[in-house]
Amino acid sequence: LEGLSPLERALWFDTVQGLPGDMLVKVDRATMSVGLEARQPLLDHRVLEASWRLPPAFKIRHGVGKWPLRQILAKHVPRSLWERPKTGFSVPIDSWLRGPLRDWAEELLSERKLNAHGVFRSEPVRRAWASHLAKEEEHGARLWTVLSAQAWLEHQISRSGISPRV
Repeated sequence: LEGLSPLERALWFDTVQGLPGDMLVKVDRATMSVGLEARQPLLDHRVLEASWRLPPAFKIRHGVGKWPLRQILAKHVPRSLWERPKTGFSVPIDSWLRGPLRDWAEELLSERKLNAHGVFRSEPVRRAWASHLAKEEEHGARLWTVLSAQAWLEHQISRSGISPRV
């Protein structure tokens, strides 16, 4: 790492640690879970070798990263399609809880289960669940936290053989 600029050190770290130890693992798991094959063409060794030969000043211009890629893209794709802020996505937990996960959620959020596990007060959870199902308010994210804890507790109880309190 001697002689590398701060940018080159960061890029080196991403290449040898961040990609194989984190980002590529996540992509691999996500795609394999649904039987999808994914490729990362920009990780082809020839592309990586060429990018390492570029001086740091050519990689970032006017505070904008990936400058060479942006210049190539600009020749083939309208800027309006790629020159915009990143937009994330979230899972549609609100609709899932009203649809395919409803029975599972109803069981874990039942007054009996909530009282048996004794972690959450059943009344406010049941009120939020009813409001969510009636589409009065979106409580999916908060309910998901309760559901995750309840599912974990169920798993621990079934593994341990301990009877939940009633």
